[in-house]
Amino acid sequence: MKVFGFAGYSGSGKTTLIEQLIPRLVMEGLRISLIKHAHRGFDLDRPGKDSYRHREAGASEVFLVSDQRWVLMHELRGQPEPPLDEQLAHMSPCDLVLVEGFKNTAIAKIEVHRQANGKPLLYPDNVNIVALASDVRVESPLPWLDLDDVDGIADFILRHQGFK
Repeated sequence: MKVFGFAGYSGSGKTTLIEQLIPRLVMEGLRISLIKHAHRGFDLDRPGKDSYRHREAGASEVFLVSDQRWVLMHELRGQPEPPLDEQLAHMSPCDLVLVEGFKNTAIAKIEVHRQANGKPLLYPDNVNIVALASDVRVESPLPWLDLDDVDGIADFILRHQGFK
């Protein structure tokens, strides 16, 4: 599996960009998966549901299965967050895993930047950034991608990952 990431501050448009990129990459015949680094304390479950009650009772893992989807929830119970490579090992094979977040993980990534956020660029401090996608032109030695040019960004990723 090839892995490609997106980094940027909250509100920069990472999720929206990825949401627009996935169908374009799928149209190229690729099987796409995604790992998103979530904020501390997120929960997919709801109090009162059986799976929630089982986790609260101390189960390390709860596997929910239906005719539409399945999900495996693993409680860390004080253990450190596993690194990205361990998380990737749990995924089914695919052509490309898109990774949202994981700013400091050593994978090639596009920095998504929105000037209105008023935040500094992660580049050049982050050596894993291979391009900048922004709503305004950014002068740097890296390729600049117009945040509104989703087809151009998809093409950049396909070329960078060796699919074109």
